[in-house]
Amino acid sequence: MGIFRYIKDEIDVIKERDPAIKTPWEVLLYPSFKVILSYRLAHKLYKNGHYFLARWISQRATRKTGIEIHPGATIGKGLFIDHGSGVIIGETTIIGDNVTLYQGVTLGGTGKETGKRHPTLKDNVMVSAGAKVIGSFTIGENSKIGAGSVVLKEVPPNCTVVGVPGRIVKQDNIKIPRSDMDQIHLPDPVLADLMQLRKENEELRNDIDLLKKLITKTESLE
Repeated sequence: MGIFRYIKDEIDVIKERDPAIKTPWEVLLYPSFKVILSYRLAHKLYKNGHYFLARWISQRATRKTGIEIHPGATIGKGLFIDHGSGVIIGETTIIGDNVTLYQGVTLGGTGKETGKRHPTLKDNVMVSAGAKVIGSFTIGENSKIGAGSVVLKEVPPNCTVVGVPGRIVKQDNIKIPRSDMDQIHLPDPVLADLMQLRKENEELRNDIDLLKKLITKTESLE
């Protein structure tokens, strides 16, 4: 009964977060569904000390899905990996409930740490396509990482992070990423800075033109 309930829950997760789903049977074809089932089995074996068998199962799943999850990683319920190709989840990664990862995401280590080397993602975090979260720090609940971002330090809850290196551009956004599933409409700090520079440049040009006119007028009066 337990395994059937678990499979049903996984199907519900994918149906909830992928609008492309038309029938429940399609879920059985999803790489996310296949790799999570393999991970659960491999993780149980890993915890019981059957390391080789656990890695064999996980590597087999990687070859079939393009998603690499180390069996030592700790993953809560409701993980959804959309498309999934190129996703990497390191050994000491901890993922909370209802987290969403898109293709090309890396939850990795810096290569300089020992022990806890990989990130912790709290509940309801969304990591957009191609983003890299590198190091043993925490991404707070309800936070969203923009596509292509490289996050190298702690992120508080309810934040939006974009850029390389990633920086917080919005905090205390009450929307839950797994509900809105929006990885496009994020603040663009680089564009905002460019627009500010453009505005200041226009103001300086106007001031220079005004000075030129005043100088010309003064010279004519002389």
